Amino acid sequence: MTIKDEFLSMSMEEKIQLQLERLQSTLNRAYRNVPFHKKRIKDMGMDISEVNGLSDLARLPFMERHHISDNYPYDLFAVPLRDIVRIHTAPGTTRKPTVSGYTPQDLSVWQNILRRALLASNISPHDILQITLNPGLANWGRDYKSGAEAIEASVIPHTPMSVEKKAMVLMDYRTSVLITTPASAMQLADYVRKEEINTTAMALKTLILVGEAIDSETRRLLEEQLGVTVWTHYGLSEVPGPAIAFECETHEGLHVNEDHFLPEIVDPVSGMVLPEDRFGELVLTTLTTRAFPLIRFKTGDRARIFRATCSCGRQLRRIEWTGERVDDLLNIDGVKIHTRQMQLAIESLLGFSSDASTFHVRRTDGRQYIEVFIPVNDTIFSDEIKELEALIHRAETNLLENIGIPVVIRLKENRTV
Repeated sequence: MTIKDEFLSMSMEEKIQLQLERLQSTLNRAYRNVPFHKKRIKDMGMDISEVNGLSDLARLPFMERHHISDNYPYDLFAVPLRDIVRIHTAPGTTRKPTVSGYTPQDLSVWQNILRRALLASNISPHDILQITLNPGLANWGRDYKSGAEAIEASVIPHTPMSVEKKAMVLMDYRTSVLITTPASAMQLADYVRKEEINTTAMALKTLILVGEAIDSETRRLLEEQLGVTVWTHYGLSEVPGPAIAFECETHEGLHVNEDHFLPEIVDPVSGMVLPEDRFGELVLTTLTTRAFPLIRFKTGDRARIFRATCSCGRQLRRIEWTGERVDDLLNIDGVKIHTRQMQLAIESLLGFSSDASTFHVRRTDGRQYIEVFIPVNDTIFSDEIKELEALIHRAETNLLENIGIPVVIRLKENRTV
């Protein structure tokens, strides 16, 4: 299926002009409709009419994750609620989640973004896609479904399944493309190996991994055990969605959809913009998002922008995404959890302080979860054990419902932690 991509055929001058026009439009809309952006820009003594080139972006203030929670739920929306057709929530940095919204135009933009990324993985109308993501990435499942349908590929609706059910659907439905997280893919690979399933009898040929970066050894293992080609996509679980950057057939970095996002790499401490090929914190500015514009949003992800162009011919800059963080957020299957948010939630649920708690990302049978160790005093331990166990169980259930990630809470006497 041949689909013309006008941005990729533009000259460099045309691309820069389009990016600048879209940046100016975004800044005008944010300044006019979002008090948060207007105040911060005015506080810096700037006039948005002074942004006459892409390099002027560096003069604007950063937007951080806590700003989204601070303006809960709708204060960062740049359009009236009547124009919003989808509302998405994700864990924030406090008790309040992050909330983002989408207009019909935003959803159309995301469909085109996903279509471009899927076409880069050689997906065609002949493919059958199976999307398996955890509840925290349900919004991504809808976006991938929409992008695949734009290519006229067949899509199996996104539904959480056990690994046994996933394998059964893969075999019986003749799935050719699986979109999932690295942890879920590893779980499937382990199951296929233990059950001695013949992968040559499977139609699966393409594995698209989202949510977390992978190393070369993990890529090799998955390709060998599942008989697939692995591709990776980069996105944000908070805002605005998946495939902000995607791999092409060279598998050497991820192309940024620069007609929709302006990437920068900055020093995470000083905030200074770093030259290409230097690692730092990835900062993104949206160019086409109407409902929820991001202006210099600090992602917390460590990355670098390649100086050299890609041999695939796409005139989209590439990033190398390491999967490392420059902050203390935990990344579990693509859902980012702030440790302070976890502490506040646990304190509220259990009724005592958890400031000295430690958090660990664990993996069991391919599944990822957060293990929390809470040091407690003798008074708490002297309470009825059954009551404590019931309280912990309720807290674990509540956290799963609110962040979409399994949590195991363990109480330890101070001297044992």
